[in-house]
Amino acid sequence: MPASVSRFHYATVSALALAGLTALPAMAAAPELEITEVVSGLDQSWDVAFLPDGTMFITEKCDGLSVRLPSGDIKKLIGMEGAEGFASPQEDLFCNGQAGMNGVAVDPDFAANRTIYVYSASKKADPTTNRLMSFKVAEDFSNVSDRTDLIEDIPYKLKDSDHPFGGSGAHNGGRIRFNPVDGYLYVTTGDTHNSEVPQSGTLLGGKVLRISKDGKAAAENKPPEGFDPRIYTYGHRNVQGIAFRPGTGQPVIAEHGPWHSDEITALVVGGNGGWDPRPNQSGRGDCPDNYCGYSPNQHDGMDPVERAKFMPMTDVALYPDAMKPAWNNKGLSQGSGSAEFLVGEKWGDWNGRFAVGLMGIAFGGTPLGNRIDVVELSEDGQSAGEVVTMELPGIEGRFRGLTLGPDNALYAVLEEGQIFRIAPK
Repeated sequence: MPASVSRFHYATVSALALAGLTALPAMAAAPELEITEVVSGLDQSWDVAFLPDGTMFITEKCDGLSVRLPSGDIKKLIGMEGAEGFASPQEDLFCNGQAGMNGVAVDPDFAANRTIYVYSASKKADPTTNRLMSFKVAEDFSNVSDRTDLIEDIPYKLKDSDHPFGGSGAHNGGRIRFNPVDGYLYVTTGDTHNSEVPQSGTLLGGKVLRISKDGKAAAENKPPEGFDPRIYTYGHRNVQGIAFRPGTGQPVIAEHGPWHSDEITALVVGGNGGWDPRPNQSGRGDCPDNYCGYSPNQHDGMDPVERAKFMPMTDVALYPDAMKPAWNNKGLSQGSGSAEFLVGEKWGDWNGRFAVGLMGIAFGGTPLGNRIDVVELSEDGQSAGEVVTMELPGIEGRFRGLTLGPDNALYAVLEEGQIFRIAPK
């Protein structure tokens, strides 16, 4: 397995952190880091999850689930439609557009029950949906068994539409994480370019779900009356990053905006994210394919501030009680799609800060993203202070996944097929 290591000391403060601030506290001292490439040669890698000994489960969007053992050996476990060499082919699972095998999570009681969870598009139902599934992993990690479909009705975009990146499978969500404080599994979903989905109480797209290990709604969920009880929060566009504040378990999401306003938001149970791309809302009229999410001038460049006034990411005029973002990337949309809290004394001043992976491709004149930002969130999660952009020489690509390993190192999953370990020395 190829490996390369670079060591450096850095501290560059993003100009985005300065926007709107009249004064800043002293800059946090950046830790000295060691960066190691631990896996390469993957195909559209998406997410990882760990066991305490460093065993790493890896998803590839169009191939499936593999496991990397502490020895470095990789075993192919769950195969997608057409994938070869996997011990347990699941021919109903497939990839298309942003959909495929996305998130993976390990049961907190894995040592006793050998259970892992994955999120994937599936042809098992008609029409096609996304599913949350659990599997049992063999003692020798050679195979999986006992598939159980815990959630079968997460929306999947069936047809192409006249929108930027408007192909089928778009806005698919897919991150799954256990909250170490409340013990529940959180599932993030996308709005599938369907304007009715985010504010719907019955359609599970554009939501953050909170469930028990058997797929049942968490008893403490408080969605509005008539809503599906599995809904923790609603009114989202396409959440692909969620992490939990150390100690309190407060859920915080990273969500990319349409042409503006990537956001970091601390969630409140039963809360509304304020995304409502329906026509004839907030002064808008008709929109292409009944979805105003990129309007106006959806295929052309436009001042993000003006666009945000027309189609706000968080519409506080329409929903005054909507959850307010702590940070919005200075109104830009550069694809904030993964997130993790940094934990451990070795992180120094960054201990407890929120790391966000961005994937912007400079489409439509938006500046390139492709970075990791380290964000200082207030104690209540309602505001952000200093934002530091990591300088990562030798790492180029879209930061699709960020996960803290059992060694408190940050593991960055690049869509281009690499996984890097980023650790304070």
